[in-house]
Amino acid sequence: MSDDRLGVQTYLTPEEAKEFHKLWAAGFVGFVGTAVVAHILVWMWAPWL
Repeated sequence: MSDDRLGVQTYLTPEEAKEFHKLWAAGFVGFVGTAVVAHILVWMWAPWL
């Protein structure tokens, strides 16, 4: 087995880990952006403060 794998039982090469992180981060940003827009729309409909 190659020693270029990261972590314990991840089975990812450094390149694969970087690609996975890039996709995960983009998904997280999309989720947070959707949540922010949803909160703004709900606040415009029925302000809670």
